[in-house]
Amino acid sequence: MRAGIVILPEYRWPDAEPKWRRAEEYGFDHAWTFDHLGWESLVDGPWFGAVPTLALAARATGRIELGTLVASPNFRHPVPFAREILALDDVSAGRFTLGVGAGGAGDYDSTVLGADGRPVSRFRRFAEFVEFLDALLSSERTTLAGEYYAAVDARNAPGPVRSPRPPFVIAANGPKALRVAARFGQGWITTGAPSDDLDTWWRHVADAAARFDEALDEQGRERGSVRRFVQTDAAPVFSLSSVETYRDFLGRAAELGFTDVVAPWPRREGVFAGSEQVLEAVAAEVLPGLRARAS
Repeated sequence: MRAGIVILPEYRWPDAEPKWRRAEEYGFDHAWTFDHLGWESLVDGPWFGAVPTLALAARATGRIELGTLVASPNFRHPVPFAREILALDDVSAGRFTLGVGAGGAGDYDSTVLGADGRPVSRFRRFAEFVEFLDALLSSERTTLAGEYYAAVDARNAPGPVRSPRPPFVIAANGPKALRVAARFGQGWITTGAPSDDLDTWWRHVADAAARFDEALDEQGRERGSVRRFVQTDAAPVFSLSSVETYRDFLGRAAELGFTDVVAPWPRREGVFAGSEQVLEAVAAEVLPGLRARAS
């Protein structure tokens, strides 16, 4: 089991940098940030871009895996975004992982740019977005024409640090998105389905894992060949509310075959409200055991 942490891009860098450094010092395996133009209840507060945040985080750290949870086509085009991914891959010396998903329907990211009157199938656009990114990051030159995007002789020099491209961790719950994850993903991530009951939320997570198994079978991929992430921010109980709660999340995820658990960094108030003292205790009491078992 590997442990990850999400640091929201809401802090000015003098306040954000120590968090990224501490994530590595605490022993987390990976650290992520949200890739949104604004997010839910925090849309009126401070918010910074994911790509420059991760570039700075890469310079502030030396070991930890870094990534987006998750980038989406709601406000990104695959051609310029591929260039940004190459830059993150380079500045992190190959530690960048692309978390990518379809994006929400009617959320701030999809409305802030204004409607252009063009009907959008979120799934078809998402599938095309991932396919284009795969090609753009894996090939020296790419020409593609799709329903939503086009690339004409797009270059990717100097190419990625990790060959053939940075790994994709693809967010998916529904059957169509799961097929995209099974085809292109080096990892798959789920947040489960919204529920006020923790046991019910875990049943949703288990159901999604079973459906992902089926999607891998359809693609002819070994079930153990893809990392499986559960992101706990949608759970009805904050996973870092106590050390024992965090242990319980790790244990239940492992029982379901997950390889990675990602939790939000505790905030002072509002969404993900919690205590950084719990985070410190998890780092002291739980994470060393995970590293020992991994070695």
